[in-house]
Amino acid sequence: MAERQRLLVIAAGGTGGHMFPAQALAEVMLRKGWRVKLSTDARGARYTGGFPHSVEIEQVSSATTARGGIVGKLAAPLRILGGVLSATWRTKRDRPDVVVGFGGYPAIPAMGAAWLLKLPRMLHEQNGVLGRVNQIFSKRVDVVACGTWPTELPEGVEGVHTGNPVRGAVLERAGSGYIAPGEYPMSVLVIGGSQGARVLSDVVPAAIAELPVDMLQYVRVSHQARDEDGERVAKFYAEHGIAADVQPFFHDVPRRMSEAQLVISRSGASSVADISVIGRPAILIPYPHAAGDHQSANARGLAEAGGAIVIPESQLSVEVMVEQIVSVLGNPQGANLMAQAALSVGKPEATEELVTLVEQLAGVEQQEPG
Repeated sequence: MAERQRLLVIAAGGTGGHMFPAQALAEVMLRKGWRVKLSTDARGARYTGGFPHSVEIEQVSSATTARGGIVGKLAAPLRILGGVLSATWRTKRDRPDVVVGFGGYPAIPAMGAAWLLKLPRMLHEQNGVLGRVNQIFSKRVDVVACGTWPTELPEGVEGVHTGNPVRGAVLERAGSGYIAPGEYPMSVLVIGGSQGARVLSDVVPAAIAELPVDMLQYVRVSHQARDEDGERVAKFYAEHGIAADVQPFFHDVPRRMSEAQLVISRSGASSVADISVIGRPAILIPYPHAAGDHQSANARGLAEAGGAIVIPESQLSVEVMVEQIVSVLGNPQGANLMAQAALSVGKPEATEELVTLVEQLAGVEQQEPG
């Protein structure tokens, strides 16, 4: 009789931050011959375009108590309960070997079902502070895998530092040689993420225009600006004679990052992972309104290693930015050390470490490397 195909259920909310590492795990588990189901809600289903077609998408009912009017907040617990009961019935019928939650309210039904049915289960937290849903389940799972280290965990919960999975295009450039700044074209990459990137469009162009002339003549900028800011940012650079490519979204961030002498960025979990895996000096400005101030926590490991300069937004000004850009681009030896420090905290093997944890939970025998 043919051996039953192992089943992994991945539970994730509808944002790129949750979906991206979920997708990386799904791809490897499929290659290993597992069946993979993704449990998410209608909003999350819109983010599944990058998932392999053989991943089964299971839409569940879930809700958040953090948004919506009074009626929405009162209805949310009932929708969540309905989602958990429905997921429990489905999970009993098609019993998964392991359930992995990546956070977000749509992860509640599958994680709740796994807990009720006492199935092997784990969490992956991308940020340095547990999200609300992962906080709830952190004491009710077998393993908490942490993408950022250190991660603030509840008392009695121990985490395993796996790192955050990065895209294949980033892995291809992992540890690629760094060209220290000098008297030749130097690239500065500015990436803001979708939330609160306006401050970077307000401060960075003005700071670059204020750089010493003998440095500025070599600077080339790739600046990711939101649609509503793009035109004025591009115009500013042009008026100041600065070579700049301004776009709302770069499809080739890994290439631009590998060619950069300096990265200026928010400190979202995936941005920090990309910077550390490729290994580039960075100036990070954490988004101050992130839940639990998790972007400051995300930046901590990279900064403590010496790979990044962190400027809280409350202290950000054109003068401060000028000073920090000069401290990197004007110091080739220091920039080289920053690039090496960033690499020292990179985890290009993050996906493989997650896979190992899944296989251990499923009781798959680990093969010794030959």
